[in-house]
Amino acid sequence: MTKVLVAFGTRPEAIKLAPVIHRLAADPARFRTHVCVTAQHREMLDQVLSFFSIRPDRDLALMRPDQTLPALTAAALTAMAGVLAAERPDLVMVQGDTTTTMATALAAFYARIPIAHVEAGLRTGDRFAPFPEEVNRRVTSLVADWHFAPTARARDALLAEGVAPERIHVTGNTVVDALLAARARLATAGVPSPALAALGGDARPVVLVTAHRRESFGAGLRDVCLAVRDLVERNADLVAVFPVHLNPRVRAAVEEALGAVATRNPRLVLTEPVGYPDLVWLLDRCRLVLTDSGGIQEEAPTFRKPVLVMREVTERPEGVAAGVARVVGTDRARIVAETERLLRDPAAYAAMAAAENPYGDGRAAERIVDALARG
Repeated sequence: MTKVLVAFGTRPEAIKLAPVIHRLAADPARFRTHVCVTAQHREMLDQVLSFFSIRPDRDLALMRPDQTLPALTAAALTAMAGVLAAERPDLVMVQGDTTTTMATALAAFYARIPIAHVEAGLRTGDRFAPFPEEVNRRVTSLVADWHFAPTARARDALLAEGVAPERIHVTGNTVVDALLAARARLATAGVPSPALAALGGDARPVVLVTAHRRESFGAGLRDVCLAVRDLVERNADLVAVFPVHLNPRVRAAVEEALGAVATRNPRLVLTEPVGYPDLVWLLDRCRLVLTDSGGIQEEAPTFRKPVLVMREVTERPEGVAAGVARVVGTDRARIVAETERLLRDPAAYAAMAAAENPYGDGRAAERIVDALARG
């Protein structure tokens, strides 16, 4: 039997690892699964744990107000070293590109414990975009033993860096597994949150907006907010829903640029971060998505919703190549122009909405666990 320690700290990690955790737990003859969370993001993480009925065996509670990257990295590395010494797992599993992922992988490497990396091989080629995620995932790849690449392009990136072919498994992205399971649950539950109930019977187009990238702090994030303001003011039938990230710098920027507008204009809806069921419902309900999130670039195409990526580069070029996403940067005028084109040009909208999701078929967790079982 293989003892697997699954470690994560943020909501996206929890969403993408939930299908794998459940798949491992369904095979107790082969795997004994322990879950450790760093709680790098406390409130948003807890929502997902509850939705997917995951109870951590260890909770390190590392989140601190306005925590710096050096402080978080040091705390996570030190705490995970202690966990690994106590748990003595046969395998450590991490996901994606967070500070928790990188610190856990390093701790496992120092302890000479094999490492499985879910969503391996994503690259932009720019170590400062996204920051610090690009370096986090490169460091994780350097020490990982199992590389579960979501796409052929991710596999090719790993091969180009010298990873042995037999250590790479192309699985699809587990985010699609999670999304399909969540949509099935919501099909009978209706609108998850009373705060969103009014949108359920509103025929007006909804644009879902998310923004939180560190590399956009300052002028970039301000331009994103001003573009959202322009869209609401220029398009009388448009509703913009903007769940505001908990990072204090994001909240301050959004409040400065949009707070007064939202107060006088009910078509600009600024909310607290929404729970995962609410996010899935919004993705299903909205007309299109403006985001700098990585996960949403993978999720929205499942619902055939066009994605405008408010970053200069993306580590998920498969969506751009497939036509489901377009990189528009943080330029205010370009965001407005590209959004209005999709709202007003049915052919342009249909071209993006009709494309197939390149990120998976909902069987990624099954492939990951089968690969581990084969050894």
